Amino acid sequence: QVQLVESGGGLVQPGGSLRLSCAASGFSLDYYAIGWFRQAPGKEREGVSYISSTDGTTYYADSVKGRFTISRDNARNTVYLQMNSLKPEDTAVYYCAAPRKGGVQLGKGLSAREYDYWGQGTQVTVSS
Repeated sequence: QVQLVESGGGLVQPGGSLRLSCAASGFSLDYYAIGWFRQAPGKEREGVSYISSTDGTTYYADSVKGRFTISRDNARNTVYLQMNSLKPEDTAVYYCAAPRKGGVQLGKGLSAREYDYWGQGTQVTVSS
């Protein structure tokens, strides 16, 4: 059974950091691209970051460039999202996702339509 489980969310003050984890079970992440998405109340789901399975290519939304870093540890079957300099507007439920075919179309790493397997999400709240 294919499963993705996010963890690491929580409440943090503006300017703080969190590291989210996306652990896979039922399949090996070695062969899958992973995307991180977020959804704030009343807003559409937004692509945040992507990492390929092949050459480590990464993409970031403009809103998080320079603050978030995506990485993968295939030995642990886990992908991470390091989030620094957090802002109140980063508050959302964060999801990781994988495409059934392993890869996504060129340049589509931040498009939710490319992904088939989704985790249950982890809440990130940035507030003083």
